[in-house]
Amino acid sequence: MSRILQAFANGKAFIPFITCGDPSLDVTEQLVYAMEQAGADLIELGIPFSDPTAEGPVIQSANIRALSGGVTTDKVFDLVRKLRVNTQIPLVFMTYANVVFSYGIERFVKTAAEAGIDGIILPDVPFEEKEEFDTICKQYGLDFISLIAPTSEHRIARIASDAHGFVYCVSSLGVTGVRSQITTDIGHMVQLVKTAKNIPCAVGFGISTPEQAKKMAACADGVIVGSAIVKLCGAHGADCVQPVAEYVKRMKDAIRELS
Repeated sequence: MSRILQAFANGKAFIPFITCGDPSLDVTEQLVYAMEQAGADLIELGIPFSDPTAEGPVIQSANIRALSGGVTTDKVFDLVRKLRVNTQIPLVFMTYANVVFSYGIERFVKTAAEAGIDGIILPDVPFEEKEEFDTICKQYGLDFISLIAPTSEHRIARIASDAHGFVYCVSSLGVTGVRSQITTDIGHMVQLVKTAKNIPCAVGFGISTPEQAKKMAACADGVIVGSAIVKLCGAHGADCVQPVAEYVKRMKDAIRELS
């Protein structure tokens, strides 16, 4: 069983997202260990990019802070190598097509796989254009993770039947960010995926409270939280490890009782 599938093997998965290098790469390393300790099942590592089109202001600011601090793709790879000495938690990169293109698709995927990354999410690559990435990911044993949105309705079955690792269900239209309520029928989206393929579904975009996490986890296999965590990193800077760990624990506890 792949590390990604293991993340979903013991009940509902909690998946935090952080931007690498915000506030620093050393703190990012400590955050990964602390979040795993607090109950995270899989961690999304954002590679900073100057124009992150799917992100709201919180994660955009984190990208700018990380880039200003001199974070590069190579430094992120070094960070992953360091992490893999101490932890086997599933790790997935979340970044943009341009980051991968400019590095060279095959060189990027090969380096990621050798460093110990389990999958890649590129939110700006539509299903119809994933072939050039997906083929190389398969070659090196990485899962190219597909996203579905509330507007994907008639394409969900097609996207799901060709999905790997897990399916990222986007809960709301628009960019990432904290939302007071989520109105999408997630249960319906998940049902369409499962009818096409038996693959875990994790819901992200807009989830920030234990109540929301519990509600979303009730109709999916996992919950992804980014902006609420990145906000803590922005607010606490170098002292963010403890507040983030406490937050992850609260969120994991909320969904644990559903497992």
